[in-house]
Order: sequence, then structure tokens, then C-alpha cells
Amino acid sequence: MATKGKDFAGLSVALVTPFKDGEVDYETFRSQIEFQIEAGTTCLCPVGTTGESPTLTHEEHERVVDFVVQTAAGRIKVMPGVGSNSTAEALRLTKSAEKAGADAALQVAPYYNKPTQEGFYQHFKALAEETGLPQCVYNIPGRTGKNIEPETIARLGELENITMVKEATGSLDQASQVLASTNLTLLSGDDSLTLPFMAVGGEGVISVAGNIVPKDVIALVEAAARGDLHAACQQHHKLFTLCRDMLGLATNPIPLKAAMQMLGRDSGEMRLPMTPLDDAGRTKLKATLTAYGLL
Repeated sequence: MATKGKDFAGLSVALVTPFKDGEVDYETFRSQIEFQIEAGTTCLCPVGTTGESPTLTHEEHERVVDFVVQTAAGRIKVMPGVGSNSTAEALRLTKSAEKAGADAALQVAPYYNKPTQEGFYQHFKALAEETGLPQCVYNIPGRTGKNIEPETIARLGELENITMVKEATGSLDQASQVLASTNLTLLSGDDSLTLPFMAVGGEGVISVAGNIVPKDVIALVEAAARGDLHAACQQHHKLFTLCRDMLGLATNPIPLKAAMQMLGRDSGEMRLPMTPLDDAGRTKLKATLTAYGLL
């Protein structure tokens, strides 16, 4: 059976949301989108964790999705984060993204309220059946508080509109189990696990590092896809050092936004409760970016 969601294989970038004086900075946002299109990125994923969706109002959320879709203008796929811990709210956001012209929907597992596995199934089933967009199930128990078990994902994979899973459990065993029991396109949710996941059948990544080095992430994904293990390993080790020394400094997207500010691509501004990287972190980050050749 052909893999569902295969047209989203490759690099998807979890876009930051740029701010200026407390408001979304659409001028900077446009340049960031164009940067990804020029790099050859497959898909843009706005208003996710990296996009600080928890501190956007629903009105801002919908406007950002509409802006990204309109700016992309069919030149690149758009899969916004539209998940919620309320099924009704996730459905409303998904329908809004569908109306805006998004290509797919990234659905984070309901968080905080910790549904049962049957609750997870019924949540994603409702989203898949009540909207026309392909759905990507986003499993990140480190943030949501509960894992969507592989058996539940296998059940979900039987539904027509559920075509992808963003695997951010950090478990190669879980990724392997999902791949063995479904025909979903599996995308890594962790930059450092892209190569291991692709080695067992994954088809790409929804990347944070892709905000600053998309061509390097694409080189890794393409080498892995064609079976060039030597080239893929070289890119993996290069990117691993960057991701470890950058993203390990603080909660995402704090160090990423600091890096983009240093590179002249973002103001670095965030909304509370997210706070800027401290001076010691910025010193380490500058050294990391310099060693990588970005500064």
C-alpha cells in the first residue's frame, strides 16, 4: 500500500512568529517565508510550539495562518498548528485553516486534560471526519503530559484523512512500532532524531533548526532518502552539534529567536511567560553560531 501523506516528505519548518512592539511583525514574517521558499523547503508549519501559539489570541492565530497561506501563494505547502485540548476548539481552528487554503492540519495531542486512549481516538477521528484537510497527528508527551500509544495511532491510521504523524516522543522504538503498523508518513519532531527515524522508515522532519539552516537540513533528509549513509551521517553530526548547543540552552523557541536576532532575521522579541535568553546563554549561543560558520 502506498504511504499516505508522502507529498509532505522532506523538510517542514516549524516557523517562529516574529513580534515587534508586542504585535505580530508581518513584514519580517514575509521575509522569513520567502527565505524558506528560496531554500527549497517542502512545507511551512506556522503557529505551532515554535510559533508561540499559546500566547497568540485566536484572532491572531487565524490571521497568521491566512497570511502564511496568502504569502506562500501555492509555492510551498502550509500545514499550520490547529490543535487544542478542546475538540470543538480544534475543529473550529481546523475549519478556519481549511477555509484559508491550508494544505494540511498539524494536530497536537490534547494537553493538560490527559484523555484516555479512546479519548485521543475520538478527538482525532472527529477532526478527520468533519474537515477535508489531511491531518498530521502530533505526539509530544513531554509537553502534553500523555503519550498517544502506537496502538491508538494504528487505529487512527485507518481513517482516510489521517495521513501523517509528527513523532516527538524521542523513542525510536515507538517510531518503529508506528511505521510497522501503519502506512502513515512519519515526520521526526526532533532535529537530532531525523536520521535515526529515517533509517527505520521515516520520511522527513518538522524542524526547528530549519528556521536558520534549511539547506543543511534538506541535505540531510535528501541524503538519507537516497540511502547515502555516509553523507547523511556527516550532515547529522554537523547539525547535531548546532542543535545540542543551541536548542539545549533554554525552552524552545527562546534560543532559536535569540539566534535569529543575532543573524539579523528576527527581533528576538517574545511574549510572556517566555523570556529572552540570559547573557551567559547568549555568549554560548554566539560561540555556537560562530563555530558553525553562521557569524
